[in-house]
Amino acid sequence: MLHNFFIRLHNFVPKCYITNVEVDVNTVSKEEAFDDHPSFPPRCSIPVVDLRGDVLDSSPFPLHDRASCPSSFEELPVLSEGEQHTLASTPAHPAGLYALYASYLFGNLVEQLWNFAWPAALSILHPSLLPVAIVGFFTKLSVFIGAPIVGKLMDHFPRIPMYTALNAVQVATQLISAATVMYALKNLSHASTTALVLRPWFIALVAAGAIERLAGLALGVSMERDWVVLLAGTNRPVALAQANAVLNRLDLLCETVGASVFGLLLTKYHPVTCLKVACGLMICSFPVLVLLGQIINRVSCHALDSSRTATDESICIDLLDVRKIVQNSFSAIKHGWNEYKQQTVLPASAATVFLNFNVALAPGAIMTALLMHRGVSPSIVGAFSGLCSIMGLVATFISSSLVKRVGILKAGAAGLIFQASLLSVALTVYWAGSISHRTPLLIFLASIALSRLGHMSYDVVGTQIVQTGVPASKANLIGGMEVSIASLAELVMLAMAIIANDVSNFGFLAILSVSSVAGAAWMFCRWLTNPTDEQRELFMFDPLYQVQAM
Repeated sequence: MLHNFFIRLHNFVPKCYITNVEVDVNTVSKEEAFDDHPSFPPRCSIPVVDLRGDVLDSSPFPLHDRASCPSSFEELPVLSEGEQHTLASTPAHPAGLYALYASYLFGNLVEQLWNFAWPAALSILHPSLLPVAIVGFFTKLSVFIGAPIVGKLMDHFPRIPMYTALNAVQVATQLISAATVMYALKNLSHASTTALVLRPWFIALVAAGAIERLAGLALGVSMERDWVVLLAGTNRPVALAQANAVLNRLDLLCETVGASVFGLLLTKYHPVTCLKVACGLMICSFPVLVLLGQIINRVSCHALDSSRTATDESICIDLLDVRKIVQNSFSAIKHGWNEYKQQTVLPASAATVFLNFNVALAPGAIMTALLMHRGVSPSIVGAFSGLCSIMGLVATFISSSLVKRVGILKAGAAGLIFQASLLSVALTVYWAGSISHRTPLLIFLASIALSRLGHMSYDVVGTQIVQTGVPASKANLIGGMEVSIASLAELVMLAMAIIANDVSNFGFLAILSVSSVAGAAWMFCRWLTNPTDEQRELFMFDPLYQVQAM
């Protein structure tokens, strides 16, 4: 009977194949007819398998008996230690990564230029800090509310179309914001702060700025948490660490160059002319970024063409329903939080959020205000900011080297402990009340600048830990939720700074900053020393757990 069965199947021309089909040989009877078999295309065949008696024998295969095993099973190829390191250092799609770097550099340069341009133009327009503070507050609020729903949408939408749409939204809102500021510069006469913030053009600027920031952060999460993982390879930790370090270097470079270029333009030309130049760069950036996105996908063998389930289209339509925008926002936040707190790498992500509470002992507006109030020379303030940027750049090189030497887990702990230790030194020097003298002041500033080594190192390593631990299907949702919570942390510290707005209260803010960094270090180290089985399985190739297993 089986012989007739295979003769009938052999009549098909071999073109198609069926795999993973289970056949219960015991239930086949002699009287069984084959008239009800499924219809196959005329050029389709099923490959014939020779079923002999010894193959169908139900006796167990003697794996313990080397003599009975075929010679091909006696030796399995095993990579040497050097070959394993080489594989871990080699990206899965090197050409795609280079194209990603180009896209990230160009897009981030335009974004950082605009991030410096709009507050500078508003400062020229009105001497008060309130307009800039209002725009900044609503941008943070929009990220807190909108990041989870945008992250969920990105996880259920094809990558390339979503990338194109986000770039279009960001460029459009940047142009709208620039148009409102140019209108104000041309037509606004001297007005009170209250009258200014109630103008229609300012309301449009706030709305466009909030949407622009949300789109920009969504693009950043997509490229830094999803694309780079696919292109570098999740099972290639050194290559992924190097890719993350390159993205951080490009970010620091764009931040420096963008501010410098627009600042140079402002010294030579009228603000409206400078904004027109910025608008020209924005318009040119869109087709270039769209083209680079297509190139990334093409040179990486369409690695970004992820498969989607049949329900994804309905989910996207529901999320984009304007009538349910409030309901969807709260639902996305609730869903994102539930998914976020269930992640194995939650402590690593929470440590990143805790670092956002450090707004006092870090380069920024509060530190600048303290130094200027203490009568510190502007040249020293400028040198301090420059040194912090250099330390951040150096940290991107140190982080990849640390990952290669001790693994991502120990590298993350080292970065957090290093930062907490140096900030504790800075806090001690400050409370000693001697930063009015030159030597204690330099120790205070040097401790903060050196702490940026630990901060930026963990920024790179912590990102990689979350990249490794979060499934690709939830990368954007979890990344968006982390950004949302980090924005909430910044809002809380911004409110604390407003309450304690006197420079004499800086010590209180400094204690909160050091406590948050120390808490992040404690949380991360406790997570490492009390690993779960899932955590060990997730980081089974990390040297920390390999040594413990031995």
